[in-house]
Amino acid sequence: MTTESTYFRKGFGLKADVQDTLTADYDGQLVDLLLAREHTLVVGEVTIRLAKEFGFCYGVERAVEYAYQTRAKFPEKRIFLAGEIIHNPHVNAKLREMGIVFLKPSDKGFDYSEVEPADVVILPAFGVTIHDFDTLRAKGCVMVDTTCGSVLNVWKRVEAYAKDGFTSLIHGKYYHEETRATASQVEKYDNGTYLVVRDMGQAEDVMAYISGSFAGGREAFLAKYAHAASPHFDPDTHLDRIGVANQTTMLARESLAIGEAVGVTMATLHGEGDRAEYFRTFDTICSATQDRQDAVNALLTEPLDVMVVIGGYNSSNTISLAALCAERVRTYHVEDAASIDPETGRVRHRDPVSGKELMDTDWLPSTGVIRVGITAGASTPNNKIGETVSRVLMTRGLDPATVV
Repeated sequence: MTTESTYFRKGFGLKADVQDTLTADYDGQLVDLLLAREHTLVVGEVTIRLAKEFGFCYGVERAVEYAYQTRAKFPEKRIFLAGEIIHNPHVNAKLREMGIVFLKPSDKGFDYSEVEPADVVILPAFGVTIHDFDTLRAKGCVMVDTTCGSVLNVWKRVEAYAKDGFTSLIHGKYYHEETRATASQVEKYDNGTYLVVRDMGQAEDVMAYISGSFAGGREAFLAKYAHAASPHFDPDTHLDRIGVANQTTMLARESLAIGEAVGVTMATLHGEGDRAEYFRTFDTICSATQDRQDAVNALLTEPLDVMVVIGGYNSSNTISLAALCAERVRTYHVEDAASIDPETGRVRHRDPVSGKELMDTDWLPSTGVIRVGITAGASTPNNKIGETVSRVLMTRGLDPATVV
């Protein structure tokens, strides 16, 4: 079988066949009502304000739809998924109910030992590493690639950096599936190199090393960042020419600030006139991530008493939204509606600052006028947003059924 006959990136033309199931699994009546009422719901003394952009983005919708199409196309075949399709526990649970088997990670990529040529493997929206892709291609199984187009754009940028001899400095989480897949793109070239930095603080370490002021020198730097760099990475040679990229779901303003700061450092070292020879940068935050962050910033200009951010605790774009909100208003990042218990008045949430899971009581005042802001990460379906809105109302003793 040729690669062309076993590799699919555009679905199987079965959208109409799976649309009713997708609607039943993920649409939300309360969200539809909020949209019809200009993102506002007033019930008694409670006002709910939904951000203008929220929830499922195009890339996520496409990935989930293709997974459903794959099950419809191959009803009798074993279907595997390389990790999670997206970072939402409910969506992944639905896929498991459909008989899709989730492959577990190994020391290098995923464990494909049980995959056979007659099987089907879905590649998630985050993409997979070059090693994973080549392993699957060698097996000859059917591959259904749902990698997000925004992620592919980052890959092209990183590959271009490697081709031209630049080290890719990636703003992201070194352990995240997307960042691992992105970093692997440098492997297309023998001398391709990458270094992942989590935030501006780590980027400042890089700038300090470039400037010769990093405490402890080369060995200390390697010890601190060995887990986040290419195996052959040497800061003495590989920080000479740098190209900045980022995980698509990071906080946009921080990615841009990192690019600008590193650029200034390189210009200071090499001279502004030679900056382009030693430094490149490109904003690779996806438009959906940017739109959701912009919408939250707009919502935060209104008087809000509390903000609820809905999405998986391992969802990078949801974490970024919660961090933005926490700067301006009391914020609760909840994984789903079940995190809110109306009977006890408790809420289980991930603290945006510490990252710890906490349980708070009396998080909503029992009486008085209150304005609650709502948003959700790009992997959160509308039904889970609607269920959360319901539980917010129920916490105040209000019946959501009377609203619809």
